[in-house]
Amino acid sequence: MGNREALLDGAKQCLLEKGYDRTTVRDIATAAGVSMAAIGYHYGSREALLQQALFSSLEDWDAGLQAQLAKLDEPKGPKRFEAIWNLLIDHVKRNRTMWMASFELFMQAQRTPELAEVYAQGQPGATAAMAALATGELEETIDAETIRTVGSVQMALVSGVVMQWMSYPDNAPGPQEIAAGLRGLVATLD
Repeated sequence: MGNREALLDGAKQCLLEKGYDRTTVRDIATAAGVSMAAIGYHYGSREALLQQALFSSLEDWDAGLQAQLAKLDEPKGPKRFEAIWNLLIDHVKRNRTMWMASFELFMQAQRTPELAEVYAQGQPGATAAMAALATGELEETIDAETIRTVGSVQMALVSGVVMQWMSYPDNAPGPQEIAAGLRGLVATLD
C-alpha cells in the first residue's frame, strides 16, 4: 500500500475514533505511518483528505446497508415496514460512529461551499434511495414526483429517528411507534 492509500485508511480510522473536527494532521499521519507533509503532497489539505475519507467510508457503509435491505423478503405492507425499521435501528446501534460521521458531513457542508456542492450532487440519489426504501420498488422504476415527495419525507423521517436513537435511545421510537405516528399525522390531513 502506498502513502496515498495509507493516508486514506488512516483518515477513515481517525474519523471513526475522533470525528471530523477533532482529527488533526498528526493523528492522520500517525495512523497512516507516514509524515505529516505527505497529506499536503497527496491531498492538498487535511480537510480535502478527511472529506474524501468521509465520502469513501459513507459509500462503503451505505453499500453494506443496501445489501442488508436487499435481503428483506417481506412483501409490501406493515410487516415490511417493521422489518425495514428494525434493520435501520439495528444499523444505528451497530454503526453509531458512521451515522455521526454522516451528520458531521452535513455540518461541514454548511461551512464549506465546495463540499456543499458535492453534498448537494448526492442528494437526488439519496432521495431516490429513500423513495425505494419506502415503496419497496426499484429506484429506476420510481417516478420523479414520488422521489420528490415520498423520498424527501422518508429521508426526513430516517434522519429524525436516527437522531433520536443517537441522542436518547431509551426513549426513541421503534417501528410500531413510528407507524402509529405516521397514521396519526395522516389523520390530521383529513
